[in-house]
Amino acid sequence: MALVVLAIGVLAVGQLFPAGQRTQVQDRMMTAASGYAQEKIEQLGVLAWSDPGLTLGRHPAGTATEPLGNQGHWQRYYLIEALPAALPGTLKATVTVAWNSPSGSRQVQAITYVRR
Repeated sequence: MALVVLAIGVLAVGQLFPAGQRTQVQDRMMTAASGYAQEKIEQLGVLAWSDPGLTLGRHPAGTATEPLGNQGHWQRYYLIEALPAALPGTLKATVTVAWNSPSGSRQVQAITYVRR
């Protein structure tokens, strides 16, 4: 009887390893995506106000994206918006990094504000 209980316990624990590995891969992908978003936030923070990278709209334009990583697993784009008159001279930059995972499409966003 004890061997049956032990065998069931070992089989149950054995099923945890693949699930843990999948979660680890997903977390690694999310960490990398967050790093790519932060990288673009830092690049935008040092641009001159007149730089084309701070023009209003989506960058790259349309539905294009910037492929990232060795095999282009991550796709990045950013959106520049002018804030309302209450905050003149301030732009909102939203950086989005998207990727596909076995559980579906995922994305992270980072937001920063750029002042004149």
